[in-house]
Amino acid sequence: QVQLVESGGGLVQAGGSARLSCAASGRTFSSYYMGWFRQAPGKEREFVGGTDSGGSTYYVDSVKGRFTMSRDNAKNTVYLQMNSLKPEDTAVYYCAARWVYFSGSTTSYPYWGQGTQVTVSS
Repeated sequence: QVQLVESGGGLVQAGGSARLSCAASGRTFSSYYMGWFRQAPGKEREFVGGTDSGGSTYYVDSVKGRFTMSRDNAKNTVYLQMNSLKPEDTAVYYCAARWVYFSGSTTSYPYWGQGTQVTVSS
């Protein structure tokens, strides 16, 4: 079992930055692939990117060059640094965990955080 708790987010002006954290429980955190997803009002939850146990990252095109993911396995925490934010980045952001391997599908992740709201004002 893995429990995830996100923090950070809030209201940010367009062009600004925000940093989300996701703290995980469990002794095998380093083995999990950690994904970040977001869900805007009226839209489906979408994959933003993820990071594997070694810190390799993947980003979808819409956030590439603006978002940076990192993880600290000693602290059981992953981070999502979001720069140059746009109003279309407004969403509830979720971190999720699955065993080892990359996936961009919501149905592949058994463990989810509660989500944190990021609102980007224009």
